[in-house]
Amino acid sequence: MELPLRKDVPREETWDLSLIYPTEEAYLADIEKIKALTDEICANYRGKLTTPEAILTCLDQYEEVEILSAWIEAYSGLAVEVDRLDSAALERDRKNGTLFTDIYSRLSFIRSEIIEQPEEVLQEAVAKATRSRGYLRDILREKPHMLSPETERVLAAFSQSFSTPYEIYNMAKLADMKFPSFTVNGREYPLGYSLFEDDYEYQRDTEVRRAAFRAFSEKIRQYENVTAAAYNACVTQEKVESRLRGHQSVFDYLLFFQKVSREMYDRQIDIITEKLAPHMRRYAKLIQKIYGLEKMTFADLKLPLDPDFDPQLSIAQSHEYVRAGLSVLGEEYVAMVDEAYQNRWFDFAKNQGKCTGGFCSSPYRKNSFILLTWNGRMSDVFTIAHELGHAGHYRATNGNQSYYDTDVSGYFIEAPSTMNEILLAHHLLRTSDDPRFKRWVLASLIGNTYYHNFVTHLREAWYQREVYQIIDEGGSVDAQKLSEIFRRNLELFWGDAVEINEGAELTWMRQPHYYMGLYSYTYSAGLTIATQAALRIEREGAPAVADWMKVLKAGSTLDPLGLARLAGIDISTDKPLLDTIDYIGSIIDEIERLTEEIDG
Repeated sequence: MELPLRKDVPREETWDLSLIYPTEEAYLADIEKIKALTDEICANYRGKLTTPEAILTCLDQYEEVEILSAWIEAYSGLAVEVDRLDSAALERDRKNGTLFTDIYSRLSFIRSEIIEQPEEVLQEAVAKATRSRGYLRDILREKPHMLSPETERVLAAFSQSFSTPYEIYNMAKLADMKFPSFTVNGREYPLGYSLFEDDYEYQRDTEVRRAAFRAFSEKIRQYENVTAAAYNACVTQEKVESRLRGHQSVFDYLLFFQKVSREMYDRQIDIITEKLAPHMRRYAKLIQKIYGLEKMTFADLKLPLDPDFDPQLSIAQSHEYVRAGLSVLGEEYVAMVDEAYQNRWFDFAKNQGKCTGGFCSSPYRKNSFILLTWNGRMSDVFTIAHELGHAGHYRATNGNQSYYDTDVSGYFIEAPSTMNEILLAHHLLRTSDDPRFKRWVLASLIGNTYYHNFVTHLREAWYQREVYQIIDEGGSVDAQKLSEIFRRNLELFWGDAVEINEGAELTWMRQPHYYMGLYSYTYSAGLTIATQAALRIEREGAPAVADWMKVLKAGSTLDPLGLARLAGIDISTDKPLLDTIDYIGSIIDEIERLTEEIDG
């Protein structure tokens, strides 16, 4: 059946944006409030940020602008994420984009004037600050890379235009692509982005699965040139700004904001590519053996390991699983899980125009909003646990830090989410001695958690690095070049174990992460920290949980090295990553052993 329109999906499967604003009047009132506050700040502080006292009082008011902005943008933006066919929602969101472009252009003087002050003035402001200390420390760090006040104002004025490549990508993918049905053995099957990624990639019927892959690839190929042009514009824009700001490379520019070194970035990509590949090739061969496939192709990699043991689950059952699995994190955390289900934090619905994949949005000191597409599989339960990890992180951070100290480094941001997936799996393993159930849980951990973060996103990261190297050297990329890079990427990792069939090279078209800087690699970085923290919780219990809660509350008061250290992990070396890869290998060993036991 064709996906329904948004208006036709069950209300209980949608999130409740009234948790941000109970009425449209409240939303509009905050828009007027932020306009007035902007006028007030401009009138009171422009040209006057020359003393620690003036700087600190201005930043207290500016924090309110940031908080209101987060609420307003979430309210309008989240409505678009679930229905890009809603022209009224799109128009409202674009109006807000124009509004905030004007606001941040006018307020760009704050950062520019502060950064021009002598270092002793800034250091005194840091010493006296309470809520804005982290903001001021970042300014001191960014001082060598700031441009003139007028240039910064102009860049802020163009900020909405800078997001145009990502908007083009989303409109092509979610609004313009109309997938035709495909036919297998006389039966017609509907096709769509979410239908393919959430259903057909896991389809046990090999003819249907591979036919869906071919039909999907044929359709997205029709948009390869516009998608490539949008991406080339995005990365070229980043390179231009990196050069303007005096960074030696676009890598230095993008990693600067994550507060990690190029060595830490390259380590994740190089070690996983080399050390994890042999383990994942074994896993691919095991799938091939279980399904009796003559050849293993890229289109087969998402198959559940046990074709007859992938029970359908209800949303209510997912609540029970997640609640029990995360109970080790304490009563307060479990209460948040219950609140999320009871108060409609989730958007489970399937409808036309809805964003694919999953994410968690957590506007400051509001509840979180979690998007996914519910298909009734254990993979969905792991997704829920993952996104609730983000929700729990930001509830702790937002509740204990000022707005200025909630911008956690992207290198760490996926640790709390992937940690929850591991805790859920460990809980499930304790509930049964049945070898088939245990294999199912372990295969879910490999096929969902580690495949998603250490393979899917890591291959994206390898591809991104190749693209940025071309851009950094003054080149550009088109659809043919991007497909060549991604095919080489997949062949390098999978070797002879998997046939990279026609269409696999177009995987570069399927992810929005490429428009978010060096984000893709952070999934494996976060999961490395999460794995070691979860294993420590398994060994030590309450003391390790207490340390983890301190990490969640710390926000951005610490960099990734400091956050990991607080959790008892030293990521200044490659040991945590190597230990995590060994752990993945041990899970695959156990899956192979259980398979032999089950087969008798």
